[in-house]
Amino acid sequence: MGTLIIEGNHPLSGEVTPSGNKNAALPMLTAALLTDEEITLHNIPDIGDVRTMRDLLKSLGVQIEVVNPHSWKLRATNVRNAELDPELCKRIRASILLAGPMLGRTGELELAPPGGDVIGRRRIDTHFLALKQFGVDVKYSEGQFRLTAAGRLVGADVLLDEASVTATENAISIAATARGLTTIRNAASEPHVQELCHFLNGLGANIKNIGSNTLQIEGVDQLHGGEFTIGPDYLEVVSFIGAAVVTGGNIRIRNAAPKHLDMVRLVFGRLGVIWETEGEDIIVPADQPLEIIPDFGGAIPQINVMPWPSFPTDLMSIAIVVATQSTGTVLFHDWMYPSRMFFTDKLVSMGARITLCDPHRCIIVGPNSLLGEELDSPDIRAGMALVLAALSAKGTSKIRNIGQIDRGYEQIDKKLKLLGAKISRIED
Repeated sequence: MGTLIIEGNHPLSGEVTPSGNKNAALPMLTAALLTDEEITLHNIPDIGDVRTMRDLLKSLGVQIEVVNPHSWKLRATNVRNAELDPELCKRIRASILLAGPMLGRTGELELAPPGGDVIGRRRIDTHFLALKQFGVDVKYSEGQFRLTAAGRLVGADVLLDEASVTATENAISIAATARGLTTIRNAASEPHVQELCHFLNGLGANIKNIGSNTLQIEGVDQLHGGEFTIGPDYLEVVSFIGAAVVTGGNIRIRNAAPKHLDMVRLVFGRLGVIWETEGEDIIVPADQPLEIIPDFGGAIPQINVMPWPSFPTDLMSIAIVVATQSTGTVLFHDWMYPSRMFFTDKLVSMGARITLCDPHRCIIVGPNSLLGEELDSPDIRAGMALVLAALSAKGTSKIRNIGQIDRGYEQIDKKLKLLGAKISRIED
């Protein structure tokens, strides 16, 4: 899986451009199944999860021409209901995104349970509850889900029992070519969900209220081909912001889409982090206040994760590392995943003052002087957070199992090295 060797305590400087949004690329790739015409996607991140999805799509008969690592042409002329490789499905959470497009195109799919990061139980019930409202029959036997629909699907009034991103995307994909009107209530509205909607509209879909939690979709008979450029990965953008802050660096992040970071800016502001914007660029200055702002009356502030447009769970790990370098006390609460906080013991081994209250909450008292350590990356986001901790630490750190990080971050070591980080990779 490889190891990163990081010599910390070197301020970052320079310019960096984030890769395309992984969480936008994956549903767009699966949506290519909805038409037999050619789809061209640009700014695809060259990462492990995307390569796994490519293999799954090929097994279903999708022809894929890799024009370059970031631009693909896809054509799903002859789609077949192949038995998907269970090992490929287990590698990524996004394998579940094949359900909506395949049901919309062929009316059936056999699928192994999806995998992905080990951060506690991650429900897929919302997907099947939504699919059933379109008339899909769901059966589970011998470790496989069998999804079937008789004839063309009919639009429905879909109320999601939680604002699940991937369940929303599956419902959108089905509704795009279902007969009649679909309303999706309690829909997720993250930037990547919005991008999927704009992409599908460019192929002839009729999706309204994009960016809200109530989507209205008038089904069309068929979608045509098209071309789309995927926007930047805001999770990677914030990771670079965090890396600059914890090293006392000064960087410019090109094409950062700051319009998506208003809530992140508010939350990081409570940790004493500031940045400036110039057009689509974000500039992180070296002079950071890094002082936690208490709540009214001097109460300890609490940072919670919530569905978009509130603070996203995937940025909790990065915020925790930033908080270790800020003066003051703060409580973090991630109610979504019961294992998200378990990586904090690795920060404690580096010298962080963190009290894990329970699987969902931790208290941080900062600032902390971190020391280099040998660590293992448990998942994508915690792995990147450990990279930030190592960049700020005195001494040298080794981070093993970096295949987890590579699933979500494209050549992160090379990008950080261009910013002046003392980082190298050793392949196993």
